[in-house]
Amino acid sequence: MCSEVIIKVEGVSKRYEIYTEPHDRLKQLIFTALQRIIGIKQKKYFKDFWALKDVSFEVKKGETLGIVGKNGSGKSTLLQIICGTLRPTTGKIIIEGRIAALLELGSGFNPEFTGRENVYLNATILGLTSEEIDERYEDIATFADIGDFINQPVKTYSSGMMVRLAFAVIAHVSADILVVDEALAVGDMLFTQKCFRFINEFKKHGVILFVSHDSGAVANISNRAIWLNEGTIKSAGITVNVLDEYHRANLLTLDLNANLNHYGAEITTPQSEVKYLEPNYPNQLNPKAEIGGAGKARIISAGIWSEKNRAPLKILSKTDTVIIHLKISVLEEITGLLVGFTIKDRLGQKIVEENNSAYVTPPNREIRVSKNLSIAIKFEYTIPALAAGKYSVDFAVAEGRQDSHIPQCWIYDGMQFDSIPEDEVFGLVSIAHPKFNMEAING
Repeated sequence: MCSEVIIKVEGVSKRYEIYTEPHDRLKQLIFTALQRIIGIKQKKYFKDFWALKDVSFEVKKGETLGIVGKNGSGKSTLLQIICGTLRPTTGKIIIEGRIAALLELGSGFNPEFTGRENVYLNATILGLTSEEIDERYEDIATFADIGDFINQPVKTYSSGMMVRLAFAVIAHVSADILVVDEALAVGDMLFTQKCFRFINEFKKHGVILFVSHDSGAVANISNRAIWLNEGTIKSAGITVNVLDEYHRANLLTLDLNANLNHYGAEITTPQSEVKYLEPNYPNQLNPKAEIGGAGKARIISAGIWSEKNRAPLKILSKTDTVIIHLKISVLEEITGLLVGFTIKDRLGQKIVEENNSAYVTPPNREIRVSKNLSIAIKFEYTIPALAAGKYSVDFAVAEGRQDSHIPQCWIYDGMQFDSIPEDEVFGLVSIAHPKFNMEAING
């Protein structure tokens, strides 16, 4: 294996035996043994389930590999095989270096042991000597920052405290490979940010396998990604390209121009129910854009209008007030209309996400819209100066409430615009210069 390749996965498959009834296990154990002795064809009392099927890839030194896929696609199974807690049915894995893994919450912890005892247990399993753990214990305890709970049994810990302790250990074992599953999702914001600072530093010299449903996090951390679907690699390559394929595949493709007989119909919904404005703005939707959703409504035109230039927004040079406009064809009655948009950067990170729920009076009131209507909606929004680059906009219509709704029409990457700021932008966005004062204070 090339010295640069730290992880090599070759034709890995994992099969599980699925039994319909509990007693089928006993039948499989006894009857197949008898059939083998007698010399007759052996009958199977289970169904084969392949969690992974012929998975192959390499990860080189300094690379971070993001792994995405729906629940049940084989992500956790793959990580467990790489970490050695599961054996593959076929195939092989070659690892160069020490692995530190944060997999299922609480895995590797003895609930009866104290946090301190579990630090020594986990660090020993990861290859550290007692003397090395002694030297690093205070740093581990400081990183975890759970106070006196470090001397209490782990069974008394909250999920967040478990993550703190587990990550603190793997951050101090001098690993060559860091494996992180969804466990970080339960941590509090400040600790999660601390973990990501460590991860970004670790990227400079080690290999990271990162699994998350947070596409923004995957895009921000990983330079390569694979998309697992039903146990096989559906796509592999540059992260942003893989995430694009992954998201698009989860959308139901519909014809933008089909069955739009309601376009241009007058709004008959009473003004007491909905307040809409009819903007006369050009459609900027990509004609090949893909649409998903349950189908009670369709977005038939959308775009962003620059108030400063009195034209469709194509280039953002500095802070600008814009109008985000949509025309929607309502095919079936909707109870609880939600309309919104998301602006994302080239890595898929959400810069802003907004919908009409904040403008409904009184709060949580459901907006009802009759079927066979064409309605127009607009948002006035001030976009801050954005870092240079390309940005995409998603548009969406849903039914329900802010905390519980069903997408009826979702256009992924419906349009794009460029940001070419007049002044350098540090970070994702630039805000107006704050008032500043400096004075000497004696003493």
